[in-house]
Amino acid sequence: MTIDTTPEFDHLLSGYRRFRETGWARRRERWAQLREGQQPETMIIACSDSRVDPAQIFDVDPGEMFVVRNVAAMVPPFEPVAGHHGVSAALEFAVQVLKVKELIVMGHGMCGGCRAALTQELRGAEPGEGGFIADWIAMLDEARGPIAASLGTTGRTAERAMEEAGVKVSLANLRTFPCIRRKEREGTLRLRGAFFAISDGVLHLLDEASGVFDPVT
Repeated sequence: MTIDTTPEFDHLLSGYRRFRETGWARRRERWAQLREGQQPETMIIACSDSRVDPAQIFDVDPGEMFVVRNVAAMVPPFEPVAGHHGVSAALEFAVQVLKVKELIVMGHGMCGGCRAALTQELRGAEPGEGGFIADWIAMLDEARGPIAASLGTTGRTAERAMEEAGVKVSLANLRTFPCIRRKEREGTLRLRGAFFAISDGVLHLLDEASGVFDPVT
């Protein structure tokens, strides 16, 4: 097969060939099991940022995690109206069909989406020119207010507060889904908040009682 490639795509193809020679071949038995279907016990909602790949951070095998990634790891609130609800559809599938037992929202350091939510630099942009992003991260507007008032809208302290607040907003929105509320109440589903610090590679977990993210040691 003749394909028109670029240096960027050639790089990906080289990685695919390494995967075939090492990753796939070494785990052939695992891939054979996955032909029968998937049974992940954990769902992770993470950011689309190229630096925070959940599979790498948690060092898991294929089929162990059901992952949704989007700008700033956001979960919209439950809205039973017509539309294209990508995150909601993935949640419904993971919780109702796959019956995952853990649901983790993982934010991260240096998040561009959270920074834009804090600075509101995209406010008023047209769709396709930043408007889609602005509309998406507007879910953080209410959480932004107290942070901007006390810490300002620039600098790592304010940005970190916004990144951690984003995780809390998504957790709160998850609990607006009736099926998630029910399963959490029954004890068949556990919700967790996490934060991955790119600067030092440390994972932090949210203590919801105190609102503090503690490093995992």
